[in-house]
Amino acid sequence: MLDETTLIWLVAGLLVLVFMLPYYLKHRKAERKAEAALEKVQAQGGAEPASLHPVVNPNICIGAANCMAVCPEKDVLGLIAGQAVTINATHCVGHGLCERSCPVEAIQLVLGTAKRGVDIPRIQENFETNEDGIYVVGELGGMGLIRNAFEQARQCVEGIVQEKKRTPDDAYDVLIVGCGPAGLAASLNCLHHNLRFVTIEKEDIGGTVRYYPRRKLVMTFPIHVPGYGKLTFKQISKEDLIATWEDIIAQTNVDAHIRTGEMFEGAERGRDGLFVVRTSQSTYTTRRIVLAIGRRGIPRKLGVSGENSPNVAYSLLEPDQYQQCRVTVVGGGDSAIEAALALSEQPGNDVRLSYRKAKFSRLKPLNQERIEDAIMNGRINFLRETNLTEITEASVTYRGAEGESHTLPNDYVFIFAGGTLPTAMLKDLGITIDTKFGEPLRA
Repeated sequence: MLDETTLIWLVAGLLVLVFMLPYYLKHRKAERKAEAALEKVQAQGGAEPASLHPVVNPNICIGAANCMAVCPEKDVLGLIAGQAVTINATHCVGHGLCERSCPVEAIQLVLGTAKRGVDIPRIQENFETNEDGIYVVGELGGMGLIRNAFEQARQCVEGIVQEKKRTPDDAYDVLIVGCGPAGLAASLNCLHHNLRFVTIEKEDIGGTVRYYPRRKLVMTFPIHVPGYGKLTFKQISKEDLIATWEDIIAQTNVDAHIRTGEMFEGAERGRDGLFVVRTSQSTYTTRRIVLAIGRRGIPRKLGVSGENSPNVAYSLLEPDQYQQCRVTVVGGGDSAIEAALALSEQPGNDVRLSYRKAKFSRLKPLNQERIEDAIMNGRINFLRETNLTEITEASVTYRGAEGESHTLPNDYVFIFAGGTLPTAMLKDLGITIDTKFGEPLRA
């Protein structure tokens, strides 16, 4: 016969087992999944992230898992041995939800790593650079993502409004360079606050988003658009996003202030500390400049013969314009993969993907799965460990891993080798460039 104390302990143990066992099993399943994902990343070489990403302090982390619950991306963070661990930093899009959700502030968003530095303009909390009157918002400042661009632009313009600096009647309060997500948001906020402003864009409204392959989904979050309302979608195709922007433009008439096909060429300080801005079409006087351009100011070239031929491009706008073609795509990042996949879906295309490494290491999970399937099923010919050495109107020549040379008949070449920060332009404006080695965006 069990005594009362023993019976109480048995009942308590049973209750603990009933309520805690499911939690423990779920916890262990999540840990095993995280361990497997981390092993896969390490087996692929553990790619160095090129943009903002989370770093977890193991001395502070309590394993609350809030960071994983709020992260919309796959396998950025995982739980191992009861603590959050960065699994694949290259999948991070820099929305910062993990950092803000941590109850003990164990997560910090940083740029670069100890091995790989990332150049970034020096920016203050109000998005003003070290050069008085010049601001940077959006991707150029180290944070991508459409929602981030809209929020930064809002904060930047509201800060300018609070300055209450008088601008002469013959000058603009603000000149905005670029009309992608950040530039459009800055323009809408300037319009909302009745500022005198002009926006110049070297191409068309929409910026680099217009060069995404068709149907590419753009991750975003609910956004309040001044003079228009709230955008509640979390994912949207390129086509629908551009259609939404066109609707915003039509309803707000912000395009009356936007000059497309006009390139920024430089600026100097003139009278009363105002800037005189030179463009390819005109000259403007303004009190402030907001730079809302991307980080890839100039496409990175391969330095090979024939690279400037008419059949070579550095972006893919309309894949369906290329059918019954022999196409070579160069690169191993998400942009190259998405372009190769889009081209492989067009009738009659023979698509080759040339990459200097043996395997991919920084792809989004869905892109990784799709490209592996396309290669396995012969829709894309993967030329691994190759480098193009010559491009002609009818062929491409590449060097293999052993140094051997091969020539293939070819019609078009698309090069996705990244781009270079417009450092020269920034330095000409007096903006200091800092190189971040695993440091916060703004220390």
